[in-house]
Amino acid sequence: MTHASILRQLAGDGPQPRDLAEWEAEVLFATMLDGGLPELELGATLALLQQKGESVSERLGFARALAARVAPVGAPEGKALPVVFPSYGSARDEPDLLPLLALLLQRFQVPVLIHGTLDRDGSCAYVFRELGVMPCVSAEQATARLAETGLAFVPVGAIAPGLAGLMALSARLGVRNVAHSVARLLSPFEPDSLRVVGAVDRSDHASLRQHLQSSAERALLLDATAVEACASARRRPRMELFDGGLCSVLFEAEVESPRAASPLAAGREPQAAAAWTRAALAGQAPLPGPLVHQLACCLYGSGAAGSLHEAKALVAVGSGVPAA
Repeated sequence: MTHASILRQLAGDGPQPRDLAEWEAEVLFATMLDGGLPELELGATLALLQQKGESVSERLGFARALAARVAPVGAPEGKALPVVFPSYGSARDEPDLLPLLALLLQRFQVPVLIHGTLDRDGSCAYVFRELGVMPCVSAEQATARLAETGLAFVPVGAIAPGLAGLMALSARLGVRNVAHSVARLLSPFEPDSLRVVGAVDRSDHASLRQHLQSSAERALLLDATAVEACASARRRPRMELFDGGLCSVLFEAEVESPRAASPLAAGREPQAAAAWTRAALAGQAPLPGPLVHQLACCLYGSGAAGSLHEAKALVAVGSGVPAA
């Protein structure tokens, strides 16, 4: 199998392009991650994949290639599985709630790892910095930070440099590429963790559902907010838990309410978002309802609670923060 044949397949010799088989996608993405494609061929491949869209078999192959190239992070001992959040957000119209959700999980002694970029535009890393949570520089430091505090933010380049290199090309190409899509599925833990995955639209949601059912990974799937795997303050998205190929709907989507509690007034800058997060943690601002529900889902999905009912009770009693 030559790369020229793969490009012809992706471009389509006939009226429609043909999807790659899972093993073909794994070989292709492994070559891309390892820097094995010349610049021209790499750009063409990324453009064709972006135009065609990923099939389920391709995403499975891409994810397998990535998993073999991620530096492992050790999970601290305890009852709960580590919860993994991707953070590759873009500009948003409301403050980033992901730091607050991570800090609330930390209160319940659930280990949390966030991986993402250090881009100024939209990265929750800057909100974490204002809150005193500094980025880790390696998988080893992330392991130590989790053991010490139960919370770590690690730049993707520190655990998956090949993936970070592909993502960096988006600035030159002008659009996000397949690496951003696959990054949402990254977990540096073995053997298990709870991935929290955000879908960007209806088609993406359907594709991710098929992927998670086929991969048998443990994951919480919901509609993303500004590409972040975190519920919107204005409307609760549908939240589905996947485990061993089985799907359980934990919460159905609700209609957006214009009167829903929202921290929009806090502002989008990291300093303002961090100040609002501190106020919420101190009980001086109510938690948005959708975030409360996602917190309960994470407690249940990580094993910190034995049932969703127990998780709701824990949140109601143990968060120390009033819900809107």
